[in-house]
Order: sequence, then structure tokens, then C-alpha cells
Amino acid sequence: MKFKGTVTVWLKEGIFDPQGAAVKGSLEAMGFKEVEKVRIGKNIVISLEAEGAAEAKDLLEQMARKLLANPVTEAYRVHVEEEKAGAER
Repeated sequence: MKFKGTVTVWLKEGIFDPQGAAVKGSLEAMGFKEVEKVRIGKNIVISLEAEGAAEAKDLLEQMARKLLANPVTEAYRVHVEEEKAGAER
């Protein structure tokens, strides 16, 4: 079966996020005074073949731990869904 996985990675709480600070400053300068905090992350979308959703999620977790996220400074979340036939990649 074909699956589409999304690994969302962000800096752990307590790790300074210079991009987030820059965006926060820009939003405030644009008049968005309500903004309290901005954290920037990334989404990595991976198409893969697996026997089922559980195996796909396990593979994505392994990828995240081994390469996609730095466990010292970053946290991550994995989401997996079955790819529909003819779906755009």
C-alpha cells in the first residue's frame, strides 16, 4: 500500500528560535500587537510503500529519529495517511 507521511519538526521549548523571533518582530511592526510568541518549524512530506499504516508510521518514526530531527534540540510529530489512487504528489 502507498502512504503519505508528514513529519513536523520544531525546536524544543527553551531553545532560542531566531526565525521565530524575527517573524514576531515583523508581525509586531505590522501592528499585530496580540502576538505573544512565534516558533518556526518544518514539514517533511514523504511518500512510501508499506504493508499497513502501523508499519508506515514506524518507518517514519525511525526516519525522524535517525535523520529528520535532532533529538537534542528538536521535537517532532508523525502523521500518516493512505495515498488515494491518482492523488497528486
